[in-house]
Formats: sequence, structure tokens, C-alpha cells
Amino acid sequence: MENISKAYKTVKGTIGSEFEEEKSKFITTISHVENEEEANEFIEEISEKYKDASHNCTAFIINETPLIKRYNDNGEPKGSAGLPMLSVLEKADLTNICVVVTRYFGGKLLGKGGLVRAYGRGVSETLENNIIYKRPFFVVELIHSYELLGIIENYINENNFKVIDKEYTDKVKETLYIKEEDFKKTESELINLTSGNINILNKEAVMLFSE
Repeated sequence: MENISKAYKTVKGTIGSEFEEEKSKFITTISHVENEEEANEFIEEISEKYKDASHNCTAFIINETPLIKRYNDNGEPKGSAGLPMLSVLEKADLTNICVVVTRYFGGKLLGKGGLVRAYGRGVSETLENNIIYKRPFFVVELIHSYELLGIIENYINENNFKVIDKEYTDKVKETLYIKEEDFKKTESELINLTSGNINILNKEAVMLFSE
């Protein structure tokens, strides 16, 4: 079962980018993960994909209490790779995220300062325009008469609620996602809008990606 928490910043799916610095090639791969096990599996997957690389340096943060933070320089000078990668994640306030920066050595030494900048750059550039929230939502069922269908659907459209399912039997049942923070307000407005002629059932809480 998914852990329900407060809204947090992360990335959706897996994203990547690459650049060259002094003939060394840096490939960054970042993924959303839910726990430390998924982070380690992702690291293994990327390390296997680029097993011929000089280094596969890693960092991740898991949204638990306290936060789980790990990094690995994977053979680069101590503190020159994994730690600056982790620092970028921390400064952006990101959690449930794992990053691997792969380096193919180009023959020219970058020095510790150059490595710190390169590994940090790989993470920062990949994250640009890719940060998203994951928020708690309720799965809500609205049960009402056909006479109220137009009013309810107008309300749903005006508020940009995502409808999951609709059932038409002797009554109409619409299932939708509502942000946890908006539920009480939405419930009150729907009761007023229908003069109380609606059943509103909060079925479960889920975590969803959202702007």
C-alpha cells in the first residue's frame, strides 16, 4: 500500500540529459522512486546499462521520517561526485528521487573542483522544468439523481476535477479525484448546490502527481 504523506516535490517517471566537459561525457538519469529498495534497483539498472563507463555516481533521498539520504562517489575523489549531486536535490527540496550520473572519462583530469561542478551541473540541468509535486488526493464518489446531472457536471468541469468513472443506474454515480486540502470546501459547496440531495463518499486516499 502506498504511503500517504504531505505534498512533496519530485520528478515524474525517468528523465535524462547529457553533456561533455573536457572530452569527458556525463550522462544524467533521474527517476521517481517510492522507497530505498526501488532506488537501489534503479541504480543497479543504470549501472548495468552503462557498465563500460568509468563511473556511475549516485544519490537519492527517500520521503520517510527521518529522510533517508545516500550518495556514492563510485571511485571518483571523495566528495567530488555523489555529495554535490545530493546537495542539488537537497537545495531543490526534492524527495523520493534517485539520480545516477555516468561518466565516460575523456583523458583529461578535471580536478576535484571541476568534478564537483560537472556532477552538480548534470543534476541541475536535468531537473530544469521537470520538477513536479506529488500530492494527497481523495477518491470521492458522488451519488445523485439524473435531475442534478447537468449542475454537478458543470461544477466538476469548472473546478477541473479528474473523473475516474461514471455509472448510470437508477441514480448517477461519478467517481473523481479531489485534493485532500480541497475536500471539505468541495463537500460543502456540493451540498449547498444540490440542497443536500447528494451522497458524497470519501473512499480512499492516494498520492498523485500534480502541478
